[in-house]
Amino acid sequence: QVQFVESGGGLVQPGGSLRLSCAASGSTFAIWTMGWYRQAPGKQRELVAIITRGYTTNYADSVKGRFTISGDNAKNTVYLQMNSLKAEDTAVYYCSAGRFGVPTEYWGQGTQVTVSS
Repeated sequence: QVQFVESGGGLVQPGGSLRLSCAASGSTFAIWTMGWYRQAPGKQRELVAIITRGYTTNYADSVKGRFTISGDNAKNTVYLQMNSLKAEDTAVYYCSAGRFGVPTEYWGQGTQVTVSS
């Protein structure tokens, strides 16, 4: 089983920045991809960004140019640097991991990100 410790969420004004982190533990040998999803109230959970063990990255169109995902294989940790935040970025952000393809097999507890003036 895989467990996560997420941190870095909070309240920020529009145009501001936040940096999320997610440290995975447990059966991390099985993980090939990790990433971040988000879910706003009344909406479906959506992909934000993913990263592989080879540090290949992919982003949702809505965050390209503003968010950067990075990782540290030795620490089994991923980060999400979020810049130029908008109100529409407000959501619970979930760390995730998987053995194949997109990381949808294991989920973190989630951390709240609120962008408001």
